[in-house]
Parts: sequence; C-alpha cells; structure tokens
Amino acid sequence: MRTQVCDLLGIEFPIVAFSHCRDVVAAVTNAGGLGVLGAGTHSPEHLAMELAWIDREVKGRPYGVDLLLPAKYEGADSGGLDRDAIAARLPAEHIAFVDDLLRRYGVPELPEGADRVGRLDMSPVSPLGYEPLLDVAFEHPIRLIASALGAPPPSLVERARNADRCVVAALAGTPEHARRHVERGAELIVAQGTEAGGHTGEIATMVLVPDVVDMVEPVPVLAAGGIASGRQLAAAMALGAQGAWCGSVWLTTDEAETEPVVKEKFLAATARDTVRSRSITGKPARMLRSSWTSEWESEKAPATLATPLQSALVAEAQMRITLGGRHSGSTELANYFVGQVVGRLDRVKSCRQVLLDMVTEYVEVLERFVEQVEAE
Repeated sequence: MRTQVCDLLGIEFPIVAFSHCRDVVAAVTNAGGLGVLGAGTHSPEHLAMELAWIDREVKGRPYGVDLLLPAKYEGADSGGLDRDAIAARLPAEHIAFVDDLLRRYGVPELPEGADRVGRLDMSPVSPLGYEPLLDVAFEHPIRLIASALGAPPPSLVERARNADRCVVAALAGTPEHARRHVERGAELIVAQGTEAGGHTGEIATMVLVPDVVDMVEPVPVLAAGGIASGRQLAAAMALGAQGAWCGSVWLTTDEAETEPVVKEKFLAATARDTVRSRSITGKPARMLRSSWTSEWESEKAPATLATPLQSALVAEAQMRITLGGRHSGSTELANYFVGQVVGRLDRVKSCRQVLLDMVTEYVEVLERFVEQVEAE
C-alpha cells in the first residue's frame, strides 16, 4: 500500500486517524498508520501532557496534531477574545434557553469542583489561543500539523518549515478551499466530504475528492468522509487520493474515550441518524441526531451564535449531559460528532484490528480488480 503519503509521513499504511483521544492516536501510529491528535480545545498545559504521553508510547514513530484555525470567528477583527470577553458576549436569551432545556430534561447539576468546560473551550481558535498551542506542539517531534476550518496561518507554516520533517496539512470542503490552502503553504490536503463527522461542508466525498486532486496536483490528497473499510479506502484511492483521513471509525474502538451511552448509540445508529448542526460549535458540524439537535432546530430555539460563543454557551450544559450518564434526560440529549458511516460501526474492535481489517479488505478489492481485467 505504499503511496506518496507513506513516504511523506514515514508510515507503513496511508491511513491517518484523527482523534481527540491520545490512546487512539498512539494505537494507530503503532499499528503502522498515523495518529493525529485533535487539540483545538486543549490548554497548553493539557496538550503538553498529552504529547509527552504519546511520545513515550510511540517511541519515535510518527504522529501529528490538528488545530482549529478558522478564518472567521467572533473577535477576529481584534485578534481574538479571552474567556471573560467571550462570556460577556453571551446573550441572556440564549443562556435562558439552555437553562430551560436542561431543566425540562431534568439533567443533574454538576458536582462541586467538576470541570465545567470539558472539550468545548474553542477560545484557542484565535492567535491569542493557538500560538501557545503551537509553542507546545513544536517542542515535540510531530510529523504533521493540520489546520482545520481554514488555510494554515503564516506562523504555523514558518514553524513547520523550521521543524524537522513536519508536514503542513489542511482540511478542505471545496476545490477552491484546497487551492487557497496550497497557496498558503499546505503540503498535504484533506478533501473532506459532507458525510464526514465534525465540521464539514456540503459536497459529497465521491464528487469532492477528484475535483480537489485535479485542483492541487501534484500536491497529495487524503480523502475523508465515509471511509471505514477497505472497500471505501479503495474507492478513495481510485478517485486519485493518496490515502484516507478517518475519524468516525475510531469512536467505537476499545481505546476510544467515547462516553458509554454515546458509544452504544453509535453502535445502534444508521446512516440516517446524523445531522449537520451548529448547536455545539456555531459552525456546521455533523453529529449524532438526538433531542439536543432537535431542540436547537425547534421554532422556540434562538439562532446559534458565532464561534467561539456557541461552544462557550453550551460547554457546561454538555458537561452536565455527559456526567449525567444514564439519567433518562441526559441519555436523550447525549450526542457527539460522527459521520454517516456510523451505520457501519456495529461492533467494538481494537484500533489495530480496524486498521488491519481495512488493509486486508483493500487488498481483496485490488485482487478482484485484477481478476476482472485478466478475465477480459
């Protein structure tokens, strides 16, 4: 399975695993792929601990870091907002809506001393927040730094070029985005179709990937969105991609930190059970449909706020839902970012097994193709 991306990243298989869970990152890297830690909502201190742990686990094998770096966000004209400034901009109407939602579903209060932000602190989307994260990231031997939600900023590109073998990647939802990313210094493009979990656009992977490949050639492209098997990987490669960027498939693995209630929902879900919603981050992100997304789609719901205000608005509510565990109201509201391929995730496996199954099935597909050609 050696492709240009394998040589670029120093990996055995052209399979990149995006995850917020360090255990998944290390497991995929150790199995021959490339684990990438989603660190857009980390504090510098937390990121330093996570990367130090990964360093110890992978023992020199390559891994990467992904940051949320949107071009448009609240406070962009002033260089970003700190937490206090963000909190001061939250409208009373929105706060009241979230409070009422939690009351109606009977979601338990947080215990004293509990984390009230969790993974939803998106204040690092501005230079004020992400520059300290870059400081930490480049203190470690990362092989890839990815810019999600926008073109890589000059400071990121400059630091990567000064680092030893660090590749700059960027996620794109349109060919025009991909072209702009390359012009700004991206060396690897992730063409992410609308099927994908998390922040995603409106163009399907089957259409997007060949258009992006043609737009940025000879820059290599990874396909993302709807890829969880060897057959889907083979389809992506046939479209011109040099490998795959996968996220959802790792959410039901042994190593994943997915909450038990949410993991059970994933295992029971179909491809129809996801929706693009602004209800958590303020930008369209595909997630599991639940009472949470339905409430934000209702007529009584206020319009969602811009990034990072929306995430600040709902951060404590999401922590209450998460820590509510199997409380009926918490279970109804519980969801998480996931792609349409969730319908194929019907059992728990290890990350290594997921990767090896993808590779094995990919080889089987190629063998069938060869047989078809030889039969003629």
